[in-house]
Amino acid sequence: MTGGSESLARAAYDGAWRVQDVDVQIFNAADAHSEHMLAADGYLFVFPENLAAISGGMKSFFDRCYYSCLGALNGRPYAMIICAGSDGRNAVTEAERIATGWRLRQIAPSAIICTQAQTPEAILAPKIIDALHLSAAAELGEQIATGLQMGIY
Repeated sequence: MTGGSESLARAAYDGAWRVQDVDVQIFNAADAHSEHMLAADGYLFVFPENLAAISGGMKSFFDRCYYSCLGALNGRPYAMIICAGSDGRNAVTEAERIATGWRLRQIAPSAIICTQAQTPEAILAPKIIDALHLSAAAELGEQIATGLQMGIY
């Protein structure tokens, strides 16, 4: 809604595209379906924390896909980036539980990018993610793509 997660996802996508011979796709949670999950070899989930939890859009995605993907994703690699206003830990815990249920394999610690948005004005303001965090997101995207290309994930 305010652009922080989108900026991080685009940076990760750009980083993954640095790797030759890897098909990289990016989806908004509202447009993603279980067919996308089943067709992918690995995942980078990027989403905002809302009210100390997974954002509604991401939760809806997980709910739509969970049972149709259950048992079909075992061992596939994943990582997460959460754009949070103050904490993000509960959103990480919730999403990691879902990934555990899918039997995904976490290949990097979940990253929480904290924007320190505490007032109504700051929460609603467009989020500008600093170059350091965008670079880290790009490196994570590249890491996943490289690992898939090399067959280590």
